[in-house]
Amino acid sequence: MEKSVVAVVRYEKPYESVRKVVELSHGLDHLPSRARVFIKPNIVFWTRAVNFPKWGVITTSRVIEDIIALLKERGIDDITIGEGSVTMDPKDRKTPAHAFEYLGYGALKKRYGIKYINVFERPFEKTDLGDGIVLSFNTDILHSDFVVDIPVMKSHNQTVVSLGIKNLKGMIDIKSRKLCHSADTDKDLNFMVARLADKMPPMLTLLDGIYTNERGPSFDGRIRRSNLLAASSDVLSADLVGAKILGYGASEVPHLIHAANNRQRPYDLSDIEVVGEQIESVAFRHEYDFQYSDTGDGSLPLPLAKMGIRGVSYRKYDLSMCTYCSGVNGLILSAIRYAWKGEPWDSVEILTGKTMKPTPGKKKTILLGKCMYQANKENPDIKEMIAIKGCPPNPESIVKALHKAGIMVDPALFENIDQLPGFFMSRYDGKSEFDEAFFKI
Repeated sequence: MEKSVVAVVRYEKPYESVRKVVELSHGLDHLPSRARVFIKPNIVFWTRAVNFPKWGVITTSRVIEDIIALLKERGIDDITIGEGSVTMDPKDRKTPAHAFEYLGYGALKKRYGIKYINVFERPFEKTDLGDGIVLSFNTDILHSDFVVDIPVMKSHNQTVVSLGIKNLKGMIDIKSRKLCHSADTDKDLNFMVARLADKMPPMLTLLDGIYTNERGPSFDGRIRRSNLLAASSDVLSADLVGAKILGYGASEVPHLIHAANNRQRPYDLSDIEVVGEQIESVAFRHEYDFQYSDTGDGSLPLPLAKMGIRGVSYRKYDLSMCTYCSGVNGLILSAIRYAWKGEPWDSVEILTGKTMKPTPGKKKTILLGKCMYQANKENPDIKEMIAIKGCPPNPESIVKALHKAGIMVDPALFENIDQLPGFFMSRYDGKSEFDEAFFKI
C-alpha cells in the first residue's frame, strides 16, 4: 500500500522554507494547469479596536505570500483567499475587511493579482456529508479546482487540536456552525468536524507552525515560537502528524478518530511516511484543556476556585457551546473574578451551551444564550430564572443578569469588550521572537 507523505521542516527563511516543505510533500505535484485555486487561511478572530497577539492565532501573512509565489511560479493566475471570521455581530462586514487589509491581502492583490473574499458576502451551497448531515459551504471553495488549506498549528479547548480539517469550519455558514455544536451526543462537534473535508476539491494542507498555540484557539492561549511547517496532499495525514507534533496521538483526538474511521484508515501513522524532520525531534506537548475544580458550591475554573470564590457555580463548557457564546465566556469569568470581594454570593448557577441542566436547590439560575434558555425555560428545578436570551448574548444583557444575581461585575469590562484582546499583548512585550512583521506584506 502506497503511503501518504507528510513533510515536516523547520522554518528558517522566507519563501525557501515554504518551498522546501511543499516540494518534500509533493503537495503541488497534482495541481492542474490554469487551476482556480482557493487559499483558506485561519483568521479565527479580529478586532479593529486594539492591537492583539496574532501569533499562533492567525495564519502568518508570510506563509500566505510564499505559497502565492509558488503558485504563480506554476503559472496559476486565478487565486482567491477566503475566510469567514467570527464577529460578535454576524452582520459586521467592516471587521473582516479591516483584517484583510491589515494582513496585507490588498498588497497581495496589487502584487500578484489575487482576489480575497469574506465568505459571508458570498453564496453558500447545501452539501450532503452523509448520515443525515447537511451543511452549507461557501460555493467558491467547493467549485475551485484546488484548495490550499493553511491553518495555524494549535491546540483547541473543545476539539483538542485545530488543524487542516477543523480549519474548514470557517467555510460554512452561521447556521451550519451552530449545527456543528449539536446537543446530540452521538452527532456532536467532533462527529461533524470530521466530515468537513469530505467534499473538498484536491487539496494541499500546509500547517503554519511558525507560532503555535497552547490552550487555543484564540489570543488568550499560550503562544510559542516553534518555527515549524508541515505539509501533505492528504489532509488527514497532515492532521495526524500535526497532532503528534502538538503532543497528541490520534486516539486522544476524537474528530481524527472519526475521520480515520470514515476513510477506513489507521490512525497510528502506519500508512504515513514522514520526511524532513522526524516528529520526535520537534514535538512539544501543547495542553488544550482548562482545568475546573469542585468548590463545594459547584464547579469553577481552577484559578477562580483557588481564589476562594464561593456562592457561584460556573460549570465547564461542553461541545454544545458554539463559538458565539464562547466569545463572551472568558469575559464573564474574568468579570466574576474582579467582582469577588470575599463575601459568598447567594447560591448562583450559570449554565451554558445546549445540554446543561440546573442543579436542584440553587437559588438563582442564569441561562446564558438562546439555546440554554430554550432547553431549560420550563425546568421545575429552577427557583429563580435569570435568562439571557440573545444569540449571541448581548453584553448589556449579561451585565444586567449578573447584577440581578447579586454579582456586581464592572459594566465597563463589557462596554469595552473590543479592548480586551489588547490586554494580552503585554505578555509578549519586549520579546523579539514575537515579530509583528510576520503579518505584514
